[in-house]
Amino acid sequence: KRIAGIALILLAFESQAQQVDTTKVYQLNPVTITATKTQKSIADVGRSVTVITSDDLKNSIYNDVGDLLSRQEGIYVVGATQNPGSLQSVFIRGSNSNQTAIIIDGIRITDPSSVDNAIDLSELSLSDIDRIEIVRGSHSTLYGSSAIGGTINIITKKSSAIGFNANAQVKTGTFGKNTSSYTENIGLNYTYKSGLYINGEVFNTNVKGINVTSDTITNPNVFKHPNLRDNFTKTDLMGKAGFRNNKLDIYTAYKSVNQKTDIDDGAFKDDDNYQLDFKRDLITYGLAYQVNDKIKLSYIGGRTDLTKVSTNDSSAVNKKGTTDRTFFEGIYKGKIANNELQGNLCLKGLDAVIGGGVYQESMTLKTYYTNVAFNYVSKTNLDTLDPKAVTHNAFMHVDLNGILLSEKLKAFSVGLGTRYTNHSLFGRNLTYEINPSLKISGNTLFYGAYTTGFNAPPLYRLYSPEKNTTSGVTRGNKTLKAETSQSYEIGIKQKVNENVFFSMAYFNTGTDNLIEYVYLWNKNKEIKSLGFADYRGDTYTNIGKQINRGIEFGITTKISNKLSFSGNFALLSGKLEYNPANVDTSHTKGNYIQTFTNGIFLTKKAESLSLVRRPSSFNISFTYNPITKLAFKVDTRYVGARNDIYYNNSLGPFGALATTGMEDYTLIDLSLKYDILKTLAATIKFENMLDTKYNEIKGYSARGKGVFFNFRYQFTSTKI
Repeated sequence: KRIAGIALILLAFESQAQQVDTTKVYQLNPVTITATKTQKSIADVGRSVTVITSDDLKNSIYNDVGDLLSRQEGIYVVGATQNPGSLQSVFIRGSNSNQTAIIIDGIRITDPSSVDNAIDLSELSLSDIDRIEIVRGSHSTLYGSSAIGGTINIITKKSSAIGFNANAQVKTGTFGKNTSSYTENIGLNYTYKSGLYINGEVFNTNVKGINVTSDTITNPNVFKHPNLRDNFTKTDLMGKAGFRNNKLDIYTAYKSVNQKTDIDDGAFKDDDNYQLDFKRDLITYGLAYQVNDKIKLSYIGGRTDLTKVSTNDSSAVNKKGTTDRTFFEGIYKGKIANNELQGNLCLKGLDAVIGGGVYQESMTLKTYYTNVAFNYVSKTNLDTLDPKAVTHNAFMHVDLNGILLSEKLKAFSVGLGTRYTNHSLFGRNLTYEINPSLKISGNTLFYGAYTTGFNAPPLYRLYSPEKNTTSGVTRGNKTLKAETSQSYEIGIKQKVNENVFFSMAYFNTGTDNLIEYVYLWNKNKEIKSLGFADYRGDTYTNIGKQINRGIEFGITTKISNKLSFSGNFALLSGKLEYNPANVDTSHTKGNYIQTFTNGIFLTKKAESLSLVRRPSSFNISFTYNPITKLAFKVDTRYVGARNDIYYNNSLGPFGALATTGMEDYTLIDLSLKYDILKTLAATIKFENMLDTKYNEIKGYSARGKGVFFNFRYQFTSTKI
């Protein structure tokens, strides 16, 4: 019924659609704002940059933002090929998932209520997005905390062609036996000649999914839940109103995200009634004024409130329907407020930006657990601790060109930047960057970059109140320092001709003061004789250093008028270095420290070469247009062998995580797009068409072979 209803709407609009503006559209070289907070062509920026344009998004065959990002060089998104709604964590250049800054219209978005403050990318749909800009490598000078691995800036839609604009999209498909996915997306825009515009968009998806956990039970006498399917529903509502002309750009926007996800107890552990409800309300606003052709002033701000409610009622434990008579509910809330002023100066040979702002975040959580069989109740409430942090910052970045000294030196440029940060808990931090480049013959750019970054400790790791009664050590540690990074890269960008462009970079990033979750054990006994009674609590502490290094390569080429090609690869390696001298013993009371991530007892310097979920990867894509209206596209994605984690109860009295190898895999997708009308296009996508059997994460299932149908309709009416 919903498909029929939308079809009628589309047909009703068809008569108006004949008034589509026929003004020619020319494809320009992509520009980036994120790299320097000034407009520059990516070919002229001495950083590793990717711009996903509005045309790329319009023709996208991907399911969500995480799926799209996972095809970009140097990026691996854990969860992107699992059941829709599964937790999606992004790793750029091997940095941790909370060491990438996710930005929406210049406003950093996190999850203060989570253990690591990292956003779950599954909340980001592809609706209402105009473009996505990715800068790989440390970028804390311009974007502050978390920007160690890179920065992803999602820029939403503003005004459109003058008049009434609309687009509607229906997507349906299946990705395994008895699965289904149905998505609707409708966006409306009205743009006046004066520059005033109003946008509204609705996105909705309903998924009947696969069983998220891998089924490894083969004994018919052992109870297991009967192939429970994990479903997912999601609704996004978006609205924006603004005004822009040659001088002024002002807007305010609102986005609401509501989703429900069936989840499980963990790897291999199915659950019949565990659910996570997620809601985020995001308000953003901005004002930019072009004083003259040299000076621009701007202000941006935003506020986000999120609530997560996880509920796990009694689960069945046998075929008779007997339950474990337990109940758990967790309510997690987070708030962020961000306001920033910025000024831009553009002169011949000089582009400068200076600014500052305030970033505030707070969180709270309440948990309730009861086991009726044992008459046991446990409660947690962080309200009285008032977990919050306030960050004040000031930053400056300037791009200098040699033409300031001589016309003969215009091939030389250097970018210089610095940021001063004052955090209400860990104190002051200074980051900076030096970014020289040399452009030869207008087509070749050599560049280097030395950058520093930082990642503020998450609120949970600072405030968590659980205390060991013997040692008095709390899980939260208010003496935590910020993680700090030093990164350098060298690279080349080459425009061979109008149809071929490639880039290559080598990078090396070292992150100090790495924060880890650890067990504490009685310092007065030998490690080999430790038992449960020697437990002295668990906590978070700065413990060592992580080093990532690798090579990235990307290429786009138009082989002929009908055939184009793009590809990228990333080769990555890394290690952890632990040093007892980095530990604040005043908090740990001098007890033995055992890392939970690998079970190492830190009695001396140690090294681990087993970074998890950091594969090398390779992506290639061919697009063939035999006729103007028809396009064939083949996408191939290779993910290399990598390590994953599993719980090993032999690592110490309580056990810890150990690593295990995961096999590499290759996925091939095929899509066909046909323009039925000037305003209506249909796409069919065959996902994982060879039905490759693989696991992205140990203990969890990945999507199988799938087929999706997509219908997209858009039109513009110039009647005002």
